[in-house]
Amino acid sequence: MPWTFGAVSPILITVLKKDAAMPPAAPPAELPLLALAVGARARIAEPPPGSPIPRRLADLGFVPGTELCVVRRAPFGDPIELELRGYRLCLRAAQLESLRVVTRPEVAA
Repeated sequence: MPWTFGAVSPILITVLKKDAAMPPAAPPAELPLLALAVGARARIAEPPPGSPIPRRLADLGFVPGTELCVVRRAPFGDPIELELRGYRLCLRAAQLESLRVVTRPEVAA
């Protein structure tokens, strides 16, 4: 027997109509870690099949789903200081070039 409800609130009807009219959310943008600006936060993305995350980086905590922040860059862009899992470290761009990250979509006001 299907569920039946009595009177439906006009507020609920308005909210449901707005939700139905909203376009579907865009998938999160995936980009190279080196493309992040200073101060940007992102999560490490799953690597493409056949190209795993280098062992040294995985040992340092660079695993898919880990949130990180670009703290600063050297004057010529190399090395890069990153913060993840409560600590900071500096790595060369050559060590990070294989990593991709997923940015959080900006909230439109």
